[in-house]
Amino acid sequence: MAQRSFARGEPLVLTELPTRDPHADEIRVAVKAIGVNPVDWKMRTMGPLRLAARLIGPPPPVVVGVDFAGVVDAVGARVADLAVGDRVVGGTDFSRGQRGSYADTVYVRPDQVCPIPPEVDLETAGALPVAGVTAWMSLREIGRLDPGERALVLGASGGVGQFAVQIAKRVLGGFVVGVCSGKNAALVASLGADAVLDYEHGDILAQARACGPYQVVIDCVGSYSGAGCRALLARGGRHVIVSGDSAAAIAQLFVPPFSSKAVLARANRERLGHVVRAVAEGKVKVNIAQRFALADAEKAHALSRTGRVAGKLVLLP
Repeated sequence: MAQRSFARGEPLVLTELPTRDPHADEIRVAVKAIGVNPVDWKMRTMGPLRLAARLIGPPPPVVVGVDFAGVVDAVGARVADLAVGDRVVGGTDFSRGQRGSYADTVYVRPDQVCPIPPEVDLETAGALPVAGVTAWMSLREIGRLDPGERALVLGASGGVGQFAVQIAKRVLGGFVVGVCSGKNAALVASLGADAVLDYEHGDILAQARACGPYQVVIDCVGSYSGAGCRALLARGGRHVIVSGDSAAAIAQLFVPPFSSKAVLARANRERLGHVVRAVAEGKVKVNIAQRFALADAEKAHALSRTGRVAGKLVLLP
C-alpha cells in the first residue's frame, strides 16, 4: 500500500506499508481521487492540528490528508450497508486512529462515507469532503441560513468559498454577497452570487455593510476583523471562522456577544449526503483548478500554501 508520509522537518516521501484486511467494523477503499486542503499541510508544519495528530493519531509514519473518493474493495464482518464495488466518498479521521488519505488504500468506518451517485465522477467526489462539508456546516448548522436571508462569503473564490456561495444560493435559497479579487469576480458571479465585491478596492467590510445585515458572515480567509464581521450581523446572526487556527482568530471566539464560531469539518454520511446530492442535482459544481499525481503531492502543497488557488486541487494515486 503506497502512502504519502513524512517525518518532522522532512519533505513528503512515498512509503510502502502492508495492506491488511479491514477490521470487523471497517471498510477498505481503493482510492481513486484525493482532495487537497490547507489542513493537510498544516498538519505537517504548524499549530494545534499538528499537535493533535501526534498526540491522538496513529503511530508513525504520519500520513496526511482527509478527502478521498474510491471503490470499496473489502468489508468487515459487521458491515451490512456497503458492499465490494460500491463507489464512496469520505474523510479519514486521525482521532479514530486512522492514517490519512494520501494513499492508494484507506481504512474507515461506514459512517464516514457516502455512496456516490452515478451522476458524480470520482475526481469531483474526491474534492468534496472537507471543503463541501465545511461550507454546509458553516451555512446550515452554525449559520442557520434560511431562504431569503443574507450570507457574506469572504474568500469566495477559494475551495470552501466556492461551495459556500453555491450552497447558500442554490441549495438554501439565500441572498449571497461574495468577496474576492477583481480577477475572480466573474467566476464568483457565475456561481450564483447576487453581488460580488473586490477586496482590492478599499475597506471591504465597509463596502459589505451596504448589502447587509447578514444572517451569516463566513470568513474563509481567517484574517478579517472579528469585530468588523460581527458588526455586519443581523440579530441572532453568526460570524463563522473557517481558517481559524491563528491565535488572533481563536481569540475572536471569546469576545462578547460570542457570535463568532469556528468550524472544523467532520465528514459523516449525513453531511456528505447533502453536498453530494446537490452536486448530483446540478445545484453545486466543482471547479478543479489542477490535478497532480500522488507522487507530486509536495507540489500541490506548495501551490495550496500560496492561498491563490481559485478552486480545488486533486491528487490522483
